[in-house]
Formats: sequence, C-alpha cells, structure tokens
Amino acid sequence: MVINTNLSAQTAATHLLESSSALAKSLQRLSSGSKITSPADDSAGLAVSMKLSAELGRIGAASDNLANAISFKQTQDGYLQQVDAAFNRMGELAMQAQDVTKTDADRVLLNHEFQSLGFFVLDVANKTFNGISLFSGQPLSATTDGDGSTFALTGVNMSAFTYTHAATNNILTSSALSTQAHNTMLDVETALKQLAQDRANIGADLSSLGYYHEQLVTLKNNLSAANSRIVDVDVAQESTQYARQNILVQSGTAMLAQANSAAQGVLKLLQ
Repeated sequence: MVINTNLSAQTAATHLLESSSALAKSLQRLSSGSKITSPADDSAGLAVSMKLSAELGRIGAASDNLANAISFKQTQDGYLQQVDAAFNRMGELAMQAQDVTKTDADRVLLNHEFQSLGFFVLDVANKTFNGISLFSGQPLSATTDGDGSTFALTGVNMSAFTYTHAATNNILTSSALSTQAHNTMLDVETALKQLAQDRANIGADLSSLGYYHEQLVTLKNNLSAANSRIVDVDVAQESTQYARQNILVQSGTAMLAQANSAAQGVLKLLQ
C-alpha cells in the first residue's frame, strides 16, 4: 500500500470529470433545445445545418414574394371586376340611346352617366399597388424559388386604345344618331372582349403563382424537418442521458471520497 500516489483516487477523479463534463453538455442541450451547442459536437452536421438554414431563409423570402405577387394580381382583378361592371352599364346606355322614343334631352342624361363611367374606367389606369402601377402593361417577374428563378406575370394595359376609345366616346344626339350610338356600343363590346382576355390572363397567372407558392411551402416544410433532425435535441432521449450522467456524477463523487479515505488504512500499520 502506497501513500504518495493514490491511483484509485486519480481514476475516480478522471471518471468524475468525464461524467461532470457530460452532465454539463446534457444541461446545455436541454436548456438550448439544440444538439449542437458547439462546433465540436458535430462539425459536419453544423455545416449542413448552416446551409439548410440559409436556404430556408431564401425560400421564406421567395414565398413572401410570391404571396405579394398573388396579392398584386388579385388587386388587379378586383379593379377589373368593377371595370367590367362599368362597361356593361355603358353598353346598356349605348343601346338605350338608340331608342327612337328617346328625346335629345333623354340622351343628354344617358350620356352624362356614360361619361361618368368612362371617367371611372380611365381613372383605374392610374391605380398602383405599393407604388407599382397595376395597369401600365409592363410585365413583371415574380421569384419562384430560393435560387432566384422567376415567373413572368402578364401585364395589363388599361391605357390601350381599346379601353380609352370606348371610355371617351359619347352617345349624344347627332345627325347620324343611330350610327353614333351603335358604333359606341360596338366599341364597348370590343373593350369587354379585351377585358375578358386580360382577366383570363390574370386568372392563369394566379393559378401558376398558387402552384409555385404551394411548392415552396412543401419544400420549406421538408427542409425544416431535415434541419430539425440535425440540430434539434430529442428531449426524451437527452433527459435519460441527463439522469444517467447525474447519477454517475453523484456516485463518482462518493467513490472519490472513498478512494481518498482508503489511504487512512496505512495509519493502522503505523500503530
């Protein structure tokens, strides 16, 4: 039996240090909710997680861009629904102006409403969405993924001749009244056909944007799940490890005390 070197105490101290370190790491994981509390825990996993997190951020931004693009197109269609109602009413007024039982005074009243509706149609061309013109006719591009790919949105030009000509026409009395009102009605019909085409294009854009948005949502969910498997702690499993290490620390402390007291037996040999 030796006194200068207590191998049992040194061994117990080593095991206690290892258990204490494991217990501290388990506490860090449980308190942070992450399996990787330092790069040393899983360097490769950390690198993969960083790439996934960056991609998730870009996908989230692209998803927001798509949502804004959908709102943009929906706003366009909302205005065009009102334009459709206005043109339909203007067509009715143009037809009424061709009534042989209407007087010139009647046609003046009909034309007043016609002009008011035409002004409304012309005013719609100036509407904006967050400062961006809704009806300039310029195609816009919406990002569809985290890599910056884009989808071209069809432009709607409310300043086109088809719209402006019908909106600025009139149904007043003239020497060729029936021809004037009839031609105005035909112009309105042409504008309605163009309007139907523009709304169909908006509908097609909305459908495509919806598919792109759903695709991004699915991709984001899957990438989030993959990233979670790398970095998120399994609380049930880690709680078990914490309990195990806690027991080892307590027993290691007790055994170190026993190992330190074992040398006291040498005193009996000296009595």
